[in-house]
Amino acid sequence: MNISIYCGSQTGKNPVYIEKAKELGEQLAKAEIGIVYGGSNIGLMGAIADQALLHGGRVIGIMPEHLQKREVAHLHLTEIYIVDSMHTRKAKMADLADAYIALPGGCGTLDEYFEIFTWAQIGLHTKPVILYNINGFYDALILHFEKMLDDGFIREEQRSILQVATSVDDIFNILSANHDEIIKVANLTK
Repeated sequence: MNISIYCGSQTGKNPVYIEKAKELGEQLAKAEIGIVYGGSNIGLMGAIADQALLHGGRVIGIMPEHLQKREVAHLHLTEIYIVDSMHTRKAKMADLADAYIALPGGCGTLDEYFEIFTWAQIGLHTKPVILYNINGFYDALILHFEKMLDDGFIREEQRSILQVATSVDDIFNILSANHDEIIKVANLTK
């Protein structure tokens, strides 16, 4: 099983973001769940990859050629794919994943999250799409989902795609509810 992780190439100003990214990387590795991510060794991206690798995890990076020059590619991953574009990166991450988690990040993180959310909304996949709402980072976005629902721009069944976690335990509970095989590995982390 693999999970695509979308997160910042920066660490953010509050140390809780990097702390929680590392915790997630460690717990996914211990549960033998692979990470698919953007392939960078900086920011939250690098932190989650390093922590998973430190604990024997499987980490697959997908990095577009043009970013390889700006975001230093992680040199110690299980696998790394250098691809031709951001579009190819997102498609490859989607193909390799059984679920998707967005940690705090900037516009790129939101772009990746909303594309995979939209794919679920229009029926291209039924995999879990999780916002990891560390330190209330996504509170305003969650409220905006309610506004979209209230104003008739999404339907209740589309709103139900939004799954929010505030802890690693929440993430494993969401994954367990969606994938029987995760129930077994999630118990290893307890």
